[in-house]
Amino acid sequence: MIVCSCMRISDRDILETIAWMRSSDPQTLITPGKVYRALGKSADCGGCIRLFIDTMRQSSSLQVPLELRNLRTATASEGKNEGRRRRNRLSQQGSAE
Repeated sequence: MIVCSCMRISDRDILETIAWMRSSDPQTLITPGKVYRALGKSADCGGCIRLFIDTMRQSSSLQVPLELRNLRTATASEGKNEGRRRRNRLSQQGSAE
């Protein structure tokens, strides 16, 4: 089935590319942009992106690597200071005079 008529990308192209990307680098995060680049193409009008992503989701190789899962929850538990020490902002230090 043709997913992107502008660039002539089929569902088979997408699924084979994802399988190739996963086998060549098991730790990579696979995004639509990376799939387009691996195919040597780029998104033209963007009208196919929903179908493109739905097709990507059909692949069993699309899963996020185990080491990269739950990073958002670990970061959120550290607080919103981005790992910096407290009171490092000038506005939080108050006037020094």
